[in-house]
Amino acid sequence: MDKRIEGAFFIILTIAIVALAIYFSSNVIQFRKYGYLGAFVISAVSSATIIFPTPGWVAIVVMSRYLNPYLLGLTAGVGSALGQMTGYIAGEGAGDLLSDRIKEAKDIHALVDEYGLLAIFVLAFIPDPLFDVAGIASGALRIPWWQFLIACAAGRVLRYILLALVGAYTLGMVG
Repeated sequence: MDKRIEGAFFIILTIAIVALAIYFSSNVIQFRKYGYLGAFVISAVSSATIIFPTPGWVAIVVMSRYLNPYLLGLTAGVGSALGQMTGYIAGEGAGDLLSDRIKEAKDIHALVDEYGLLAIFVLAFIPDPLFDVAGIASGALRIPWWQFLIACAAGRVLRYILLALVGAYTLGMVG
């Protein structure tokens, strides 16, 4: 397939996914009543938005009062990693174009280029709104999608387990 057509396809696919995520993000809190499946959906949808962060982690912290924090962190982390694939897909289509435009993007692109999966893991773990740029850089660098997904999931699962444990502990103290 022609590179321009492939790039345009990935850009259109990313725009469609982000539009759906933004549309559903206003109603995402209703998924709390669905337990672990709801946590998965909340995390996937809130992570699928590129550049426009939605605070899905807040719902996960609240849900930790009622659900096992380890299982909650696992399902939310995997959902978040799958949602982050929108950035990766965007990177496959327009990563070079996007990553050359912003200084932070250049820094993250260089970080992912030098440290690879370790950089993805660390950036997925820390609360960093620029992780979308790491996904874009990963796609642009043609890191295999499954390696990106595994590194991202490992970082996000650990992050959400810690958030759920903090939520379970603090909310348990309050109520």
